Amino acid sequence: MKKKLIVTHQLPRGPFSALKDDFEILWPDADAFGNEELLENLKDADAVVTVFGKSFKTKMINAAPRLKLIANYGAGVDNIDLDAANGEGIVVTNTPDAVTEPTAELAMGLMLNVARRISEFDRELRAGNITDWGVMSNLSSTLQGKTLGIVGMGAIGRALARRASAFGMNIIYHNRNRVSEETEEKLEARFTDLENLLRNADFVSLHVPLTPETDGMIGLSELKLMKTSAFLINTARGAVLNQTALIEVLKNKEIAGAGLDVYQNEPEVPAELLEMNNVVVSPHVGSATRETREIMSKQVVGIIDDFFQGMTGIPVVNPMVLSSGQYRFKQESSS
Repeated sequence: MKKKLIVTHQLPRGPFSALKDDFEILWPDADAFGNEELLENLKDADAVVTVFGKSFKTKMINAAPRLKLIANYGAGVDNIDLDAANGEGIVVTNTPDAVTEPTAELAMGLMLNVARRISEFDRELRAGNITDWGVMSNLSSTLQGKTLGIVGMGAIGRALARRASAFGMNIIYHNRNRVSEETEEKLEARFTDLENLLRNADFVSLHVPLTPETDGMIGLSELKLMKTSAFLINTARGAVLNQTALIEVLKNKEIAGAGLDVYQNEPEVPAELLEMNNVVVSPHVGSATRETREIMSKQVVGIIDDFFQGMTGIPVVNPMVLSSGQYRFKQESSS
């Protein structure tokens, strides 16, 4: 008898054909399942593919008594109620590797864009508002020789450091745990505390996961430590940064600008940010390339297959469920 797999949103389907012999795969007719339709389908589901930024909370988990695996399509799992999954013995996985390079690429692009005023100039030229092409007109800021402060030196932070180094930037970083000396030497990066990083960086780029510890970690007091000539970049999660505080310091010209891909109440973007010429915005597209989406589908398919073949080497984000011996797959296999 085939197992039942629910894919909550439309994703590249090709890689999922590898599961067709073992799984009945249910796809939404539209971009995503409606809430009631999803709850109904979850009643006898063995596995579900969730999507980063799209809520999969307690009500959905409670509606799925047979669910053994939540395979999240994306690196961050703040969209999933991990406590509820743990309590029910459900294994949760993610796809961290695929998002690393494209997200670092976007962070670098946001830095270049806001510093060199690319989007601003594009808008103004199209509107016919730039008539002065003088040597000392339309000036912007260069990246070469500037200091980049990376908050969160995980895979994406390190990938950004490599790119920034190629632009001739100096790298400082803050991380919960200091990386190895070998990594620091390779990236030419120097470890420091958060306060020192904020005071000295010309660009601050956020790359931490959203956890209770990082929720709101960059607030008004932290932003006020930054140079008035500094730029803030956020491709992590919107809630890591106090959006109201950011708007305040931008209005008061206490920092020079911001490049944002994530927001506190997505898909809502505050009108104040949209009206500022020194803010570049994008709609949470850090990993949104055609190539990356295809790779992510392949990875999540591999994870599902490996899980039901014995869970060898898959990226489990709640390993305590495995160590407790109470996960549903084990119970079912042994019964």
